[in-house]
Amino acid sequence: MDADPLDGSAAPSWPGRSEGDPRPGATPPAAAAGPASGGTGDVERLRRLLGTEPLAWLVERVRRRMAQGQPLAGVVTLPKATHEQRRAVERLLGRRAGSGYSLSVSLDEVDRMLRHSGAAPDGLAAAVTLLTGPVDETVTAAAAEAAAWAAARAPLEGLVDRRPELAPWLAWLDGTGLLRRLAGDPAAAGALAGPLVAVLDGLPSPGVALGRLATTLAGDAHALDDGRPLATLALAGARVLAGSGPAGGGSAAERRATWAAVGVHLDELSSTVLCLGLPGGPGSAAGRLLAVAHEAGEPCVLTLRQVTGRGGERADPGVGAGPVFVCENPAVLATAADELGRAAPPLVCVNGQPSAAVLGLLDALAAGGARLAYHGDFDWRGLRIANGLRDRVPWEPWRFDAAAYEEALDAVGGGPLSGHPVDASWDPALRPALERRAVRLAEELVLPALLADLAAAGRGVASA
Repeated sequence: MDADPLDGSAAPSWPGRSEGDPRPGATPPAAAAGPASGGTGDVERLRRLLGTEPLAWLVERVRRRMAQGQPLAGVVTLPKATHEQRRAVERLLGRRAGSGYSLSVSLDEVDRMLRHSGAAPDGLAAAVTLLTGPVDETVTAAAAEAAAWAAARAPLEGLVDRRPELAPWLAWLDGTGLLRRLAGDPAAAGALAGPLVAVLDGLPSPGVALGRLATTLAGDAHALDDGRPLATLALAGARVLAGSGPAGGGSAAERRATWAAVGVHLDELSSTVLCLGLPGGPGSAAGRLLAVAHEAGEPCVLTLRQVTGRGGERADPGVGAGPVFVCENPAVLATAADELGRAAPPLVCVNGQPSAAVLGLLDALAAGGARLAYHGDFDWRGLRIANGLRDRVPWEPWRFDAAAYEEALDAVGGGPLSGHPVDASWDPALRPALERRAVRLAEELVLPALLADLAAAGRGVASA
């Protein structure tokens, strides 16, 4: 029952009603158009039946229901009805309207009366439209728009159902309204959703150029260029897949590192890897570069182009089945170069999130049988990097487990640990240890122990 406390003391102001016109049933301009205003009917009879001032409250109730997309059925009630309002309802329906504090009218009864009398053969809605002009169905339109947005978003929900690790990304999109802001309307959002799902479903990649990924999955080589809507949305998902938050830092270096972390490189020259002590060999250009650097005891920077070689031919690192140490931070490698020089054993630096060049070189080393040993920062980001790397290539911890963490904390101090906890796939005891001690331990703080290991390994390599 509609019991809105509209007492009918003031005439409503629907579109086209003459403001300040005291005459009951004053003709609104919209009604002058007759049937062209919507539906068919006898406008003059409708003015006499429904267009009087005592029935203005009823017409307004009907308009409100039409605007809200509600059915014109059931009973509407007017509290504090006046004698004139009761008499008007009696004249409209041809029966007594009852007595009491409130006045109730059946919309179904009014609709039947209007249809059968011929005043409005199309019913109550058409009658109100003829009298007062078209109704703006705002709620109906809003519901239709909401349904359109939901349909546009549905492919993203399907993606998250298949890959639950992307749930934080979709929650962030919903919370920030980023998809709506970038797309502008549901049709554009739907057009974005298909390529977006295809791109994220293809990550992480075994190693592909960004332009080729865009061409293959989005049909446009520039669809993933910086600033394009698809790139912004996909990059947020890539960050989550790489173990970070969806927002990111916004710098070009951060974007490049994010793509690299999921196996996508911007080009073959901007992606690089820093290494030391790799013997190299004559079988490839990169192998010869490594050999020269090794002879000089100097670090070597290889591009992705040099790592993969022309035609996809891999570099020749010259290690074979020997040991290779892998560190997270360049300071470790730089110090090893300074202190050990030519005596340094093979060492590769991932430099934060591994780039495509880093992954390519480690793939080549692993394919040759090298035994990788990894060390990184004792913090949540360090664990995420290590987990991602372990998903790509096999490695054993190098002073990078719970026992090493506890031992290091007894000798050096660290900083406060912050961020979202994550398990260490290689040592289930490491996460509880970090949570219990709540201390972040950067790789540089244990540099003396790492250098001692590298020196011992270098002597072993030299004597072999």
